[in-house]
Amino acid sequence: MEQGNYVLGIAECQKSYDIALEIGSVVDQLDACKCLYEANKALGEDAKALAFHEKMLVLRDSIDSESIAKTLLQMEFQNSVLQDSIVKAEEARLLEDAHKEEIRKKNQTRNIGIGIGFFILLLAGGLYSRLRYVRKSKIIIEKERDRSDNLLLNILPEEIAQELKEKGKAAARDFDMVSILFTDFKDFTQASAKLSAQELVTEINTCFEAFDGIIGKFGIEKIKTIGDAYMAAGGLPVPTADSIRNTALAALEMQEFIIKRKAKKDTLGQPAFEMRCGIHTGPVVAGIVGVKKFQYDVWGDTVNTASRIESNSKAGKVNISQTTYELLNNDPQFNFESRGKIEVKGKGEIEMWFIS
Repeated sequence: MEQGNYVLGIAECQKSYDIALEIGSVVDQLDACKCLYEANKALGEDAKALAFHEKMLVLRDSIDSESIAKTLLQMEFQNSVLQDSIVKAEEARLLEDAHKEEIRKKNQTRNIGIGIGFFILLLAGGLYSRLRYVRKSKIIIEKERDRSDNLLLNILPEEIAQELKEKGKAAARDFDMVSILFTDFKDFTQASAKLSAQELVTEINTCFEAFDGIIGKFGIEKIKTIGDAYMAAGGLPVPTADSIRNTALAALEMQEFIIKRKAKKDTLGQPAFEMRCGIHTGPVVAGIVGVKKFQYDVWGDTVNTASRIESNSKAGKVNISQTTYELLNNDPQFNFESRGKIEVKGKGEIEMWFIS
């Protein structure tokens, strides 16, 4: 890396990452991801750099959680040592009192009174310290539990996360009617070349944060992001009667956000993205993949078709399949523009519609 040989640097950093992954060293995984991020960034591989940057964020969160857990264990150990010291001090005091009792019987009553009072004071102080420690530990544990729950909800739907916490696993399920929504940015590579790595990450993050808010508003489930692509699904994990309509409304609002943002960027003379969007509705299988880093994902021909619908869309438009059109064409809130049958790779001719 110091010699500027980033290609060889990436190869060696990847070896380091694989070894760190195999031995379960989170710190070394973070170092390797940082190396891969900087090398890809130097080579102009912004999409790869972004992917390793996202891994770095996840690993840092993991390290922070482990650090808090270690701190709690250290506090518990220190408290245990303190309690042992109090007990030993009390034992020594009792022995001393017994010796004094033999020597000075005349002062027996006074010494016992002093001893009892001192013991009560120590006990009260110990109990008070213990109570304060328990309260502080409880607050810390509750905060960490809430943080863990929030992190889990950022990865999995609420129903799936709850099932996973209760049963330790979540079974895959079949869904008969799910609307898959895909978006990506037109000419992303060319547009991203006009931005620095930091500007690129900031711009994508701004757009995806807006998308997260929109799909949350319409009750749509975010599935994942891959580079500049954003994937969501309406009608799972809990099917609803209005999921198809809400998916279409969410897509239109997402497209509206990108159009307005581009207009604002154009007035400032800054580069901006244009977006394609596509929706297809049909049966899917959904479930959790992985054993360490959980991911809720969907599979099936519906997903593949939705991806093709999106890739055959146009910038600024929301493209839908014939199936989705037939389920929405009686809704007065939407307008439809027929595109006829379009040849799609691996699928043949597919009837498509623009919705607005």
